[in-house]
Amino acid sequence: MCGIIGVHDQERAAEMAMLGLFAEQHRGQESCGMAVSDGRRLKLRKKMGLVKQVFTPELLAELRGNIAIGHVRYPTCGSATEFNSQPHTVETLSGPSFALASNGDLVNYQSIRNDLESKGVYFASDNDGELLIKYIVYQVEKCGKSIVEGIKSLMENIKGAYSTVLATREELYMFRDPNAIRPMVWGIRSDGVVVAASESCALDILGIREAMEVRGGEIIVSGKNGVIKDSVDAEKLRGVKSFNHCMFEHVYFSRPDSFHFGENVYRVRQAIGQQLAEDDDCQADMVVPVPDSANFIALGYARKKEIPYEMGLIRNHYVGRTFIKPEQTIRDESVHQKFNTLPFFFQDKRIVLIDDSIVRGTTIRNLIRLIKNSGANEVHLRIGSPQVKYSCYYGIDTPTKNELIANKLTLEKIREYIGADSIKHLSINKLRKTVHKPDDYCYACFDGNYPIKPERELDREKYNDS
Repeated sequence: MCGIIGVHDQERAAEMAMLGLFAEQHRGQESCGMAVSDGRRLKLRKKMGLVKQVFTPELLAELRGNIAIGHVRYPTCGSATEFNSQPHTVETLSGPSFALASNGDLVNYQSIRNDLESKGVYFASDNDGELLIKYIVYQVEKCGKSIVEGIKSLMENIKGAYSTVLATREELYMFRDPNAIRPMVWGIRSDGVVVAASESCALDILGIREAMEVRGGEIIVSGKNGVIKDSVDAEKLRGVKSFNHCMFEHVYFSRPDSFHFGENVYRVRQAIGQQLAEDDDCQADMVVPVPDSANFIALGYARKKEIPYEMGLIRNHYVGRTFIKPEQTIRDESVHQKFNTLPFFFQDKRIVLIDDSIVRGTTIRNLIRLIKNSGANEVHLRIGSPQVKYSCYYGIDTPTKNELIANKLTLEKIREYIGADSIKHLSINKLRKTVHKPDDYCYACFDGNYPIKPERELDREKYNDS
C-alpha cells in the first residue's frame, strides 16, 4: 500500500511533508523517508520506524529546502530493509539529481529490470520504486529524452500500479499509472504551495481546501514556470475505457475522511453497511464494529436494520494495523494488544459483529473468542466485502493464495474455525452498488479478473497451455 507526499515552493517543505506523511501513517508503519532539495542538492533521510520517531525536530532542521518528497512503507515488493525504503535517489554526471517515491506494485518488474541490467544499470534493492527511477534516469541520460518524455516511455512499457512523486533540484513531478489503481490527489494552497499525496486527508492537514485527482496517465510538473500538465493516451494503453481503481481502498485501507476515485470514503462505507443489511434476517441486540475501518460500515448496517449501534470493542491506537504486520506471529500478538471489551458490556447479548474483510482469519477468530469470553450469547459476523480469494499484484499484501482462508475452507468451515454463530459476506453485485462508477474499479482480489496480467500469471498460463 504505502503513502506518498510531495511538496513544492515552500521554504519549510520538509516540515509540511512530515505532517502529510503523519496523516498517511496508516498506509505504512515499517519505514519512512524523505528527500529534500534546496535548489543545489538533494538530501535524503530514511529509516525504519514511524514518522514522528524518525523525523524529529532536530532532523527536520537539517532538511532545509523548498521541494520535498516523502514515503511511508508497507512492504509488498522487496524485503523489510532500509535499502528497500523510499525515496530512492540517483546522482547523475550531466544532469539533475533525482529522487522518487511511489505507491503500488509493478507486474512486469523482472523483465524490465533484466533489460536495464543488460544495459549496465545497477540496482541496490529489489524494490519497484528503484526500478521506476532507474528507468527514467536511463531514458534521460542514455536516450536523450526530457524527464516528461522519460515518464511517458515508462507509462508505455512498465505495467502495474504506481502513484508517484519525482523530485529534481528545481521541480516536482507527479504522475500516475494509466489504470489509476492506487489513489493520488494534489492541490494548490492559497499561497501557491503545491502538494501531492496518496489521500486527501494529508492535503487537509496542510491547509489545501480542494483536492484534485491526478488522473490515470497524467503528468503534472510544478516548477519555476508554474504548474504544467501533460499526459499519455491512457485509454489506449489500458485497452478499455474504464479505469481500474482499487475497491479495497474503500473497503479497508483509506482513512474515512479521505476523498478519492470521485467518492467520499465514509459515504461508500456507510453504503456498504446498508447493502449488507438488505435481506439479512439476523436478530440481534446490538451492532458492534471492529474498529476503526468497519465503523462506518457498521453504522450503515445499524441504521438500515434499526438495531442499536454500540462501540463495544476498544482499540489501542498505539498498536499498528494488524493486517500490515509482516509476520503472522506478530499479527497474532498484536490482536491481543490492540483490542479489549467494555466491562460487562457483552453479557447475555446477541451481537452482530461487523468487519470489512477476512483475509487470513486469525484476527477475527481471536476477536470472536474475546467477545464470547466476555459473556456474549451469540456473535453473528457480517463482512462488508466479498470473500478474498485471489492474490493482489497491485499493492495489497495478499501475494499467495495459500494465505487466504477463503481458498482453504468452505464458508461453513470458516464459520466453525472463527467460532461465529453465522457469517455473511457482501456480494460483488451489491458492492458495485456502493460507488457511482462501478465499472471503474478493480475487483480482482474477489473474482480473479485481473485488469493487468502479471508476468507470473502469464508464465503459468503459458506453462499450462504447453
